[in-house]
Amino acid sequence: MAKPTTTTPKKKPNDTDEKTLSKIEKLATDTLKAVEKGLNPTVNIRTRALSNVAFNEKKRIIELGDKMQGREFFNTNMARKFMQTFLVANGAKTLIHEGKTISIRQMFYMTKHTLRGTDENTFEDQSESDPIIEDLEVTIDALREELHLFANKRGLVVGNLTVNDAGDEIDLTKMGRGGWGIPSICEPDQLKFVRSKAEFVLVVEKQAVWHRLNEDRFWEKHKCVLMTSEGQAARGARRLLQRLATELKVPIYILVDNDPWGLYIYSVLKQGSINLAYESMRMAVPGVRFMGMSAFDYKKYSLTREVQIKLTKEDIARAEQMKKYPWFAAKQWQKEIDETLKNGFKMEVDALLTKYISFITDEYIPKKLKDKDFLV
Repeated sequence: MAKPTTTTPKKKPNDTDEKTLSKIEKLATDTLKAVEKGLNPTVNIRTRALSNVAFNEKKRIIELGDKMQGREFFNTNMARKFMQTFLVANGAKTLIHEGKTISIRQMFYMTKHTLRGTDENTFEDQSESDPIIEDLEVTIDALREELHLFANKRGLVVGNLTVNDAGDEIDLTKMGRGGWGIPSICEPDQLKFVRSKAEFVLVVEKQAVWHRLNEDRFWEKHKCVLMTSEGQAARGARRLLQRLATELKVPIYILVDNDPWGLYIYSVLKQGSINLAYESMRMAVPGVRFMGMSAFDYKKYSLTREVQIKLTKEDIARAEQMKKYPWFAAKQWQKEIDETLKNGFKMEVDALLTKYISFITDEYIPKKLKDKDFLV
């Protein structure tokens, strides 16, 4: 028997919630109809595997294909996951009705219980529930955030933008040294753009670089929004960036380390990731511009040997692998990756302070912008 749900009064769903609820209810209704007809209830889920992922040249994003896999109730290998799918769907329905959001970790506990008369649990570990959440997203075509679920938030923003976050108006020019933490859920029904004077958005990989630019008030001098993804961008940061691009229609520049891993961070923001190919339309930003750090910057800015970090075997293998990706097939990208391999070293953005502490603020980024020195 499932755990009793909270007695919190139900909250009237908004339009987005209504659509998500109807999708969940359709999933349940279709299954019930199959039972009533004496058929084997089956949930069809698009296969989330590399073999079902392709790069859409026209849209310039990674997309999930149409290959499906059936999850049957009367199948000993599938019955457990079939049951788990509906447990998570029911949990999401409860959250939407009550107007609450919880973490994916909390969803694990919300749906975990011991089956009556047995010693078996519905879920033994979060590693079981997380893939089920992703399956449900794909099955009913709904963002995790639309299911009222969130992962840990990561990322900071400051600059020429005012937002309304769940009813609170926040001026991002008045965030001090700490900045505004990017919410895990950045959907329009919870986060709205009130005013913007930004002429572009600059995303930097590392929080330390963001702090330097924020302390120097780069966003104020150059009328922009300054964001850090703090490494590989979380879902909230990617969704926010996609909305900034489509709704504010301003250029977006990405500044990452000069190594294959920095390029990968850029590429995920640009056309999406293989793991989340089913969400590329709502997270990828095909028009983002790679500002650097470029392999050619070593000579262009007369950097010294102090900035060099020798490429590892893993770096070289990763670079060679990335050269084969269709989104890095263009000549300018092949040239960029080849130059890194030719140099035999990688460089971190932080190393620009070997010129002087605010070199990145005063010279490096302004020159990149003026010279339109970026790749797309």
